[in-house]
Amino acid sequence: MTNPTSTQRSRKGGYSLAMVAACPFPANHGSAASIREMSDTLTDMGHDVHIVTYPFGQEDIHVRRAKVHRTGPFRPETNAKVGPSSEKFSLDFQLLRLLCRVIRRENIEIIHAHNYEGALIGILAKWLTRRPLLYNAVNLMSDELAGYNFIRPAWLAHGIARGLDWFTPIFPDHITAVSPELREWFLENGVRAAKVDMVPAGIEPDLFDHPEPEKFRQQYQLDGRPVVMYTGVLNAFQRIDYLLAAFAVALRERPDALLLVVSPLVSETHERAHRRFAQELGIADSVIWISPHSLRDLPSYLALADVAVVPRPECPGHPVKLLNYMLAGRPIVSFAGGAKGVRHLYDAYIVPNHDCEALGQGILALLKDPALAAKLGASARATVLANFDWRQICEKIECIYDKLLAVPSKAAARAQNQSAPFATRVR
Repeated sequence: MTNPTSTQRSRKGGYSLAMVAACPFPANHGSAASIREMSDTLTDMGHDVHIVTYPFGQEDIHVRRAKVHRTGPFRPETNAKVGPSSEKFSLDFQLLRLLCRVIRRENIEIIHAHNYEGALIGILAKWLTRRPLLYNAVNLMSDELAGYNFIRPAWLAHGIARGLDWFTPIFPDHITAVSPELREWFLENGVRAAKVDMVPAGIEPDLFDHPEPEKFRQQYQLDGRPVVMYTGVLNAFQRIDYLLAAFAVALRERPDALLLVVSPLVSETHERAHRRFAQELGIADSVIWISPHSLRDLPSYLALADVAVVPRPECPGHPVKLLNYMLAGRPIVSFAGGAKGVRHLYDAYIVPNHDCEALGQGILALLKDPALAAKLGASARATVLANFDWRQICEKIECIYDKLLAVPSKAAARAQNQSAPFATRVR
């Protein structure tokens, strides 16, 4: 795949890596946040990381150490659209061309592509430049594409999604799946076990060290009322309808409770639909909608929460919001499908998928039992610090880089010592 002499020489000072970020970058949600944190950590470990991305992103978030290459001059954008759009077709061709230039100019050894668009661009770049491709899989298109309402009718979106789920894993040299369930899906659909590892998303431990919740407590006049919170985007696949239905259950016994829906992006269409549903449920006066928010303010919002909720039942990936809740030490109520790396009544309160009554009762249980809530919150923080620190996760990614380039190093021993315990810890 590469010149062995060049690789051995590069390995002493780290690899030269191209991160393909086919998304607004940087941003304070989802994959964009993970790519930034992973890239900065790998740079700290001695690798030469080049992030290849679109021209737009959030101006208030800084990539501290990795190098960023854009398809055009930077365009600050505080409310970037999540999901597919007609503009991205042109941008993706520009991104492919830029990626190939960066690979040749910077002597890139490995293409590390994230999400479906990144993977498809990475596949073409692999064919054109003959570099190995690592694909970081965070979701399935069959779970999300129709929910963006970009492709109509819905049956066509589902068909395209299934085709992408089948096609994309064929060509990467290796795949990392962010959850055990996603890895299992690849294995059940014909991907060799040796080709796919489970490597979750991570956290930067100091992100939530200095929250300032009082400014928001006063701004929204919370007045000591119990606060239930959701943070994240409002797209249909996030199942905000389930969140509202569950909160309606909790309100029957705790009419003083408030639900804060805190989103990094403004989504007028989705929010309008959710507000209408809250009105139908008779809970509109107990729900506060907040958007957009900066990454800097996320810890302060979460510090207000008495309970944090993951209302998404089908989630083959790993919800970044769950990691944020854990790092903030918040008591978590989650459907089983979204409860990645946590255990019922140890570091989260987990209920059966699609059971909104049970989700509401879980919220009530933690509001009624502050001691249990505090225990779950503290255990969640301990779990995320022990198992999801980017520094640990990037060591495993580094082992995969070693194997991709067949570098005789400590990778084999390190992988043997780390892989099984790592997978066990995060289940």
